[in-house]
Amino acid sequence: MMIIPAVDIMDHRVVQLVGGVPGTERITMPDPVSAAGEWIAKGAKALHIIDLDGAFGKENNIPVIKEIIKRYDVPAEVGGGIKDERTIRELLDAGADKVIVGTKAITDNGWLTDMCSKFPGRLLLAMDTKGDNIAVKGWQEDSSVPVKEMFLRIKDLPLAGILNTNIDVEGKARGIDERRAKTFIFESPHPVVASGGVSTEEDAKVLAAAGAAAAVVGVAVYTGLMEPWKWDTPWIVNIQ
Repeated sequence: MMIIPAVDIMDHRVVQLVGGVPGTERITMPDPVSAAGEWIAKGAKALHIIDLDGAFGKENNIPVIKEIIKRYDVPAEVGGGIKDERTIRELLDAGADKVIVGTKAITDNGWLTDMCSKFPGRLLLAMDTKGDNIAVKGWQEDSSVPVKEMFLRIKDLPLAGILNTNIDVEGKARGIDERRAKTFIFESPHPVVASGGVSTEEDAKVLAAAGAAAAVVGVAVYTGLMEPWKWDTPWIVNIQ
């Protein structure tokens, strides 16, 4: 399992929000490009870049995301408010390894099917959960789509995987919801990138043992609670 640092961009800064709620910034850094570079320098093998402005329907940060991808030669999964084929293609052409699609993909199954056929193996579906339902529009609204129903819709699509953020524990640095994380990973028809509350090596061990392909870490690495760059640690197994 690979540990991936989160670079969440809002108002031209790197931030970490509690539960995805604007105004709850726990971390702010003024330069996203430099922040990303710090994680590469510390040994990160990939980046998780989210355009929060795009997710909240504001002016996007695609130019700075492109600059991060261009400057650092590691795989980057990129998302945040992506709703059209042009933007997906633009980011992939810029060097993104995978593009994360969320609200549009959850609410328009035909669009998701079409995009998967055009970009097989390059899309991560964001299934960000509050309880048993999936949240959309920057985690601000309940889609009313149960997780199990979405699994049925996507089981035969050529997705790269599913990004599951547990919003209930996101940004609190208090640990994962072990039961929900294990259930999601076990029931998912695609590889899972787990996010939300990952704060300790024990959290990482639980996710790795459950079969997660990767774990995204935010507040815990920004505050020094977790040092995931010890790549010889036995529980870290890179999954290709």
